[in-house]
Amino acid sequence: MKIINKIDDCREEAGALIKKGVSIGLVPTMGYLHEGHMSLIRLAKKECERVIVSIFVNPSQFGPNEDFKKYPRDSRRDEKLSEEGGVDYIFRPAAEEMYRDRHSTYVEIEGLSKIMCGRFRPGHFRGVATIVLKLFNIITAQKAFFGRKDYQQLVIIKKMVSDLNIDMEIIGCPTIREKDGLAISSRNRYLDNEERHNAGIIYESLKIVGSGIVSENSDLDKLRRKAIKNLRGSKYIKRIDYFDIRDAETLEEIRDKGSKDILVATAVWIGNTRLIDNIVIEKGKQRQIDI
Repeated sequence: MKIINKIDDCREEAGALIKKGVSIGLVPTMGYLHEGHMSLIRLAKKECERVIVSIFVNPSQFGPNEDFKKYPRDSRRDEKLSEEGGVDYIFRPAAEEMYRDRHSTYVEIEGLSKIMCGRFRPGHFRGVATIVLKLFNIITAQKAFFGRKDYQQLVIIKKMVSDLNIDMEIIGCPTIREKDGLAISSRNRYLDNEERHNAGIIYESLKIVGSGIVSENSDLDKLRRKAIKNLRGSKYIKRIDYFDIRDAETLEEIRDKGSKDILVATAVWIGNTRLIDNIVIEKGKQRQIDI
């Protein structure tokens, strides 16, 4: 496994592979790797001849009062897990390498970046889209792998790739969960023991809506209110940013089941930790699907 810190070196390595006809899978991460990331790496290994994992805690996607400085970092752990997972290259640039002096160009996905998490994290998806496009320009992979836990991010990246005619396949990968249903996330480490013990209520509340839809209850607003009541019944839920039921492809809000795949998504605060999660119901079947 080779660790690369410079853009020019990474571009040269990726370019040499492309010239040889070697397929590349890119797994963009912010490091502090966990089983969710490893599932992306395993799929990339299966589908591509070489795997590049980028590790970059992107400052442009954090707001002024967010957790950029305390976001978990552990380079040695990341290297160990990557090597064990069969990663071929780690691209781990410094912030000064990715955002050079007087950087002033950003990517904005209109509409999609203003709803859901975008309402509560202004500028977040501008930062996400910008860094992902930069990575795509540096590493000309055939496929890039993203987790569906960050569902809105996945939709936005797919939209960017389509709108800007980027020749790359975006692969959405299933959410990996703990035994109690909590979606695995780097931010879970912020939870204290009691908060962690009670965090399964997030997935439980999503399933209230999912189970209701599957059992032919078409009153989505009633199901939504029931799920929110369940969340508010826990003293560990400090705040609910949103609990939305939307078209799984367009992210438009929906009022009835119809014949579309349905996204049920939420962002909640457990203590001082903001966590997101979602499920997708495929036309009456409650299971995760690709988009």
